[in-house]
Amino acid sequence: MTRVVLALLALTSIAVPASAAIDLAQAKSIFRQAHAICSRDAGALWGHTLCGPMLLVDPDDRDAVANQADAGGALRQIGNVFVGTLPTSVIVSDTTVTWSGTRWCELMWPWPMREDVDMRHVTLAHEMFHRIETADLHIETRDGDNRHLDTLDGRYLMEMEWRALAVALEAETPATRKVAIQDAVLFRRQRYLTFPNASSNEWALESNEGIAEYTGVRLGLVAPEASRRYALRDLESLVDAPSLVRSFAYATGPAWGLLLDEVTPDWRRSYLKAPLAQRFDERLPAALHLPDPDYTQLTAREALYDPGGSLRAHEVARDQDRRAKAAEYQAKLVDGPVVILPLTHPSYQFKPQTLVALEHVGTVYPTMTLKDEWGTLTVVGGSVLTHDDSQIATVSAVGFDRATLRGPDLQLAMNSGWRVVPGKRAGDYEIQWIP
Repeated sequence: MTRVVLALLALTSIAVPASAAIDLAQAKSIFRQAHAICSRDAGALWGHTLCGPMLLVDPDDRDAVANQADAGGALRQIGNVFVGTLPTSVIVSDTTVTWSGTRWCELMWPWPMREDVDMRHVTLAHEMFHRIETADLHIETRDGDNRHLDTLDGRYLMEMEWRALAVALEAETPATRKVAIQDAVLFRRQRYLTFPNASSNEWALESNEGIAEYTGVRLGLVAPEASRRYALRDLESLVDAPSLVRSFAYATGPAWGLLLDEVTPDWRRSYLKAPLAQRFDERLPAALHLPDPDYTQLTAREALYDPGGSLRAHEVARDQDRRAKAAEYQAKLVDGPVVILPLTHPSYQFKPQTLVALEHVGTVYPTMTLKDEWGTLTVVGGSVLTHDDSQIATVSAVGFDRATLRGPDLQLAMNSGWRVVPGKRAGDYEIQWIP
């Protein structure tokens, strides 16, 4: 019997253990709030309701509480909620999962009970949108390779764009807003000139997380002014993020989306017909009939948004630290002894703000839960490197105990038939299928 049942002690005669991971009264409150958000919209924003199956899961013991029954009958009903335990084969994250014949909006407990009500409602709408974007709206989702945003110029130009977008959102006159939008486009297009393929890679993530965060801001908050304030908050909150590689779209999506709403409120209709055909920085300038960016004005416009160059100096110092950290990761995850994990059908749980690009090698995840056919890797306080040129991930083998499958910062759980064997290099290990 799961620990979540304790919350029903006053309502039922079921025997329960001594503590509860998910309070069912709180879970019901989350379900009511989510239903209020999607009912208020009634499918108006995207032509499809966000209402649907929702699953709250405790990441520690995988206890789950759902707002409806699952098609496979794995959950049991208690009152008007459904409880059970999520199997280890299913990733636990704020994501969309298909389990027991049902496509769920899955949320990790206890974040839904955070005290910040605006953030709670924005995130609820964000994640509910993810559940329908592929299956119902047929939006292609992918992340793109945005490691250029870990470089000095890539990050600085993104922050210049954010500052221009903030001015546009706060502008009191259409003329001021128009100039700020021109500046945002200038900084973005300069980034695209500097980094080949940046335009398609950034737009891929914006069409995934950016559109979802825009939806969260639009539907999670009732008043337009509240949505605007939250978009500004998104722009400000990531300034000190360790990495923008996987997180920048949470800031750009709401800002560009709300500005588009003011100029061309039906832009979502054409977006749904061809999600990757026209980017934010193409749609909005076209709607406003803006001229092409004047790149000769770049230095002057940067000086306007970064008076005194303090942001530039900050980013120079950060880049020096990044290079030193990258050298450490290279020594630890490439040159030193490693455990090699094959990636066939991987699923990940990680913190988007912490990713680090390792140039010409891959992407480092300082904290991650990785699942694949061989089992589960859990890393906290260590790091995982996914390689670009091969379908593998590596973790440091320093201190790794093959017998217990543990290291100083990692733990492996192997599925039947898979083994950890010595690798080709001295000190390396590999995960192999050995029936």
